[in-house]
Amino acid sequence: MQAHNWTEIGQTGILQNHFISDKLLKSALAKCVVLPFCQDYGIGFGKNQGEFVNLMHVKALPLPTTARLSEDERIPIDKLQFGNRVFRVAPYGRGVEYTELAEDLSKFQPSNVVQKRLMEQAEQVLDTEAANAFKDPTAVKICFTPTSLTGGTFVTNGTQAQVAPVGLTFKHCKQISGYLRDTIHAAPYERNYYTGIGSYAVISALQDDRNWILPHLYLQKGSFWWEGEMGMTDRIRWVECNRTQAFSNTSGSSTALGEAVVFGDEAVALIEVVTWHLRANENYQNDFGRTKAVAWYGIMAFGSVWDTANDGEAKIIRICSA
Repeated sequence: MQAHNWTEIGQTGILQNHFISDKLLKSALAKCVVLPFCQDYGIGFGKNQGEFVNLMHVKALPLPTTARLSEDERIPIDKLQFGNRVFRVAPYGRGVEYTELAEDLSKFQPSNVVQKRLMEQAEQVLDTEAANAFKDPTAVKICFTPTSLTGGTFVTNGTQAQVAPVGLTFKHCKQISGYLRDTIHAAPYERNYYTGIGSYAVISALQDDRNWILPHLYLQKGSFWWEGEMGMTDRIRWVECNRTQAFSNTSGSSTALGEAVVFGDEAVALIEVVTWHLRANENYQNDFGRTKAVAWYGIMAFGSVWDTANDGEAKIIRICSA
């Protein structure tokens, strides 16, 4: 007679699979930090207005060497120039299905967890879409690449030709904020500060700098602390994005530099025809209510407000490597 053995006898069935925990654990998710920096900017686009959005700009007038006139000289006349930025809205959405049988028999009912998980998925997907708009090389033309610990190069065609041998430093940040302020004259995002969003690799390198400033040293009473805000360099408040789908810890062929962007006001527009929301289908696939589904859905578009590197127009600098 074969001896009783737990390993052989209890491989299946209720002997080894009887107790189920009372708590359903969920996998951890990274924070969504990019989407809040996208705004509508009063575009006013909505339903029944077509698929394309034309965002019109009026360009700055040229500055003459002098505007002084002689007595018989006619006043020179400048012409207004308009620019047009085209956005194409698109539907976004994902869903989850579950059966009524699982709802009736399972200890953990799908309906209790599916909505929260879908909302988390939607936030992460749209956060990545927002990040892609900040990094779009066809629209965000100005790129900065560190070439040494104290210097770097700017390009204005959206394509970097150099591989970064080092990570981002405080000296680089001074160059970037100076370019935003003095070369393209971008208005700060809030008060006198520009905003930077970077991967963990970028923020971690900056935190090692002795000039790194912690938030409690510069935020005044009544100031808003942004989700993921880690500190400040020269006029740039930095937010860490630890989701590599949005901002990677490597850039191009470089292993020393991660992805990051620095921007001022009116950087990326979020246009919503239908704001994303949850939808429930109690009779999914028309099976007498035996199969149910929940989905999130929205119609929207993301894109940089300007798509040039011109003075007074460009608002974003990408930190990247070839």
